[in-house]
Amino acid sequence: MGLGLRGTANNPASPPYTQGPYTWDQHVTFSGGVSGLNTSGDVIYVDGTNGSDGNTGLSWTEAKSTIQAAVTLAGAKGTVYVAPKAMAAGATDPGSYEENVIIPATHESLSIIGVNRGRTQGGLPQMKDGSGTTTAILIIRSPGCLIQNMGFNGAGNTGGGISLDDDASTKSAFGTTITGCHFKNCKGHATNGTLGGAIMWAIGGAWQVYITNNTFYKCVCDICLIGTGTSVPQDVVIANNVFSAPVASVDVNLYLAGGSGMASVTVDNNVFPSALPAIGSGTVTRYADMTGCSGIFSNNTFGGSYTTTGFGAAKAAAKLPTTVGISHNYSDAGLIVREA
Repeated sequence: MGLGLRGTANNPASPPYTQGPYTWDQHVTFSGGVSGLNTSGDVIYVDGTNGSDGNTGLSWTEAKSTIQAAVTLAGAKGTVYVAPKAMAAGATDPGSYEENVIIPATHESLSIIGVNRGRTQGGLPQMKDGSGTTTAILIIRSPGCLIQNMGFNGAGNTGGGISLDDDASTKSAFGTTITGCHFKNCKGHATNGTLGGAIMWAIGGAWQVYITNNTFYKCVCDICLIGTGTSVPQDVVIANNVFSAPVASVDVNLYLAGGSGMASVTVDNNVFPSALPAIGSGTVTRYADMTGCSGIFSNNTFGGSYTTTGFGAAKAAAKLPTTVGISHNYSDAGLIVREA
């Protein structure tokens, strides 16, 4: 039995499987251990260049052309694979899926996974909004979702990148994981980072969110808690990300002070830009504002020269209350400590 494997001469593979490389000649479902691939639910393919929404979506040759059509079809526990759109010769921006996508409340544990060629903007399938749009590029209303290896370009919009839309009743975004993504030009306002950004909680809720290994560029705000009208987000991890620069395009990298702040939030091992955010007419102009939060701020690096100044409950570099522990953060000048 070749188990769906074929060798270089297109012959079925056989034990001991030492004559590779091999290719699969049929759809294969793994029983576990593969990130993003569910053991139940449909697997749907998206190819914005060669696909059509009239296709079944069940293979690359039958791929859908839009992400929303694939999400709708995949349903609960489904997996949507997205191919990058074609880029013209000499292009400086990827071909983009110009659509606003909603993962509805009925689609728990859905995965959207980009078929990437690296983690740069040009290596990821990119979703992009046009000028004047005020809706987030991706709205998540279902729990346990995975967003992996995707690009988000806010372009001229003010709707932001990913919105965690959780009213603790008819829709929920708790347990979301966002990893390996690239965010550019995302904002909720042209200069005010408190009104939204690349990843945002509009009304609170959405506990146990994990944001890791993402890159942000030219976002007015990278991660934003706009308010806590439903509940205070808890058990949120923000780790191993590279936050936005240049500073003239940024108001604040982390604004987690909306409403009542976050509880038990971990901000660990992230890279912040070389100087304080300094967008014209900015509202926050700090690396971070965690007023009202509890948790830990640890192992982060900053390009500016800060040691005993700038980090504290009401300081210029980062507002970090005493309920947020500060541990092992470094700048050009060395170890950062809390200023009273």
